[in-house]
Amino acid sequence: MGKWIERWREWAKALKREVQTLYLALLHPRTPWYAKLAGFCVVAYAISPIDLIPDPIPVIGYLDDLILVPLGILLVKRLIPEDVLAECRAQIAQGGRKATVLPWIGAAVIGLIWLATLAMMIWATWRWWSGHGQTASPRSRIQII
Repeated sequence: MGKWIERWREWAKALKREVQTLYLALLHPRTPWYAKLAGFCVVAYAISPIDLIPDPIPVIGYLDDLILVPLGILLVKRLIPEDVLAECRAQIAQGGRKATVLPWIGAAVIGLIWLATLAMMIWATWRWWSGHGQTASPRSRIQII
């Protein structure tokens, strides 16, 4: 069991380095705009203190961390030129700049998604509840002669 846990720790460290590398690549002038857009979304979500799917939810809570983030990283890495990634990896290896504001921006975006979802649920519940129990209008009643 010890080797399995150690492999997961190494994988998590490598993933963290890749996220930091992508963060630096987002700031690089030779990174295309579409890679910056996709990369911002992936990096902000990966280092955000708030998850889209909360971790306490059994199994599904970890799917975003285990599947969505690595897939997003793979996609963004394909969009960024290899020489830019190599340059950014070298900066990270030398103790390069770390993301400071981006985690909070990611948390704000995820928080807004949760608030919008909650607002839609409240609105739908209110619509259902306010329409429930009212008598039908005279035009909608079926008249039997």
